[in-house]
Amino acid sequence: MPRKRHITLPAGFRAAGVKCGIKQADVEDLSVLVADKDVAAAILTTQNQVVGAPILWCRRILPTGYGRARGIVVNSGNSNVCTGKAGLRDAEAMAKRAARLLSTQAENILVASTGVIGHRLPMTKVWAGIDAAVASLGKTGDDAVLRGIMTTDTRAKSAVVKGKLGRRGFTIAGIVKGAGMIAPSMATMISLITTDLAVTPGALHKALKMAARTTFNAMTIDSDTSTSDTVALFASGEAGNKAITGRSPGFGKFASAFGKVCMSLARQAVADGEGATKLVDVVVRGARSNVEAETAARAVADSPLFKCAINGSDPNWGRIAAALGKSAARVVADKLTIKIGGITIFSKGTGRTFDLRRVEQHLSEGQVQVVCDLGLGRGSFTAITCDLSREYVTINADYHT
Repeated sequence: MPRKRHITLPAGFRAAGVKCGIKQADVEDLSVLVADKDVAAAILTTQNQVVGAPILWCRRILPTGYGRARGIVVNSGNSNVCTGKAGLRDAEAMAKRAARLLSTQAENILVASTGVIGHRLPMTKVWAGIDAAVASLGKTGDDAVLRGIMTTDTRAKSAVVKGKLGRRGFTIAGIVKGAGMIAPSMATMISLITTDLAVTPGALHKALKMAARTTFNAMTIDSDTSTSDTVALFASGEAGNKAITGRSPGFGKFASAFGKVCMSLARQAVADGEGATKLVDVVVRGARSNVEAETAARAVADSPLFKCAINGSDPNWGRIAAALGKSAARVVADKLTIKIGGITIFSKGTGRTFDLRRVEQHLSEGQVQVVCDLGLGRGSFTAITCDLSREYVTINADYHT
C-alpha cells in the first residue's frame, strides 16, 4: 500500500511514529512532529476540570494559548492523568528528552497523551520511543504518525486543503484521533495541524478558536468531555507570504481554509465514534440567539433516547421534542417544526402525516440530518453526533481501567 502524506505536506515539517511498548498490542504508540525551526504555534485544550499532566505542561509553556514552539511529542495507550507530581515530572521529562535531541529548549516542546487514566507512563519505554522517533524524522511516515496517536479509533483520519494567497500557494494539513469520550469543550481528541503559511501566533489562536466553535466543539459522541483534549496548530512560514495577523486582508482566506480542515477532521472523528453506524447533523434554527440554538442542538445530540432511535431508524419525533424542551433554550411547542431528511414530521404542536418509508430510508443511510426550527428568532447551530449502538456499550464495558 502506498504511503500517504498529510501532516508533513506543508513545507518545514518532519514527523515519525514508532512502537515503544506502551500498548500491549504491537502497534505504534508514540509520535513526534517537529518544525525545522521554532515556529508560530497555538493550542486549545480541554475544559474539563480534571486534566492530565501533559495539559498542565502545555499550559505552562504557552500560558496564553499561543507563542512559538518547535514541535510536539504524543503518546497513546496511557493518558498520564491523575498521576500526581510524578506524572508532571514525566510530562516534563518527555519534553526535555525531545528538546535535547532537537537542540532546543524543553519549553519549545509540547506534550500530549491519550489512553487509560490513572497509570504512570513506562518512562524507560517512552524515552526509547522518543529517541527512535527523533532519529527517524522525515516526510514518509505520516501514516505511522497517525497510528501512533490512536486508541479505540478504527480508521485513520486526516485532511488537507490547498490554496493560494496572492501568488503564494499554501497547504494546511491535519490529523485527528478520537472515537469515544467525546463531547463539546473538545473531546478525547488529539489533533495536530500544520500549515506552511506565515501567521502570527495570535492570529493562529484566533483562527483556532473561531473554527473550534462549529467543528471540534460541535462534536459529541457520548456527552463525556475528556481530561486530555489537545489541538495543536503550527505555522512554518515556508510559503513565503507576509505574516498574517488577525487584521490582515488574508486572515479571512486563511481562516476559511483552516475551518475546512477542522470540519473534515471533526466529522471524520464523529463518524468513527465507538460503535457508530451513522453520522448525524442536528441543526437548530429559529432560536432566540446562537447560544440558545447551541444549547438546544446539544440537548438533542446528547440524548441517549434520540441516539438509540437513530440507530434503529425510528423517526420518533417525541424524543426530539422532549430533548429540545428539557434544554435551557426557549422552546414553544406550537412554534416548533421538526424535519428528518427534509421531510416534516412535527409542526404546530403535533405530529404530521408523512411518508414513513422515505423517512426510514433516510435514517438507514450513513448520514442523517435532523432540522429543528424553533420559530422564535434567527439563532442557529449545528451539532455533530452519531447513533448509539450495542457495540458502544460493549466497547466501554470491556475498556481496561
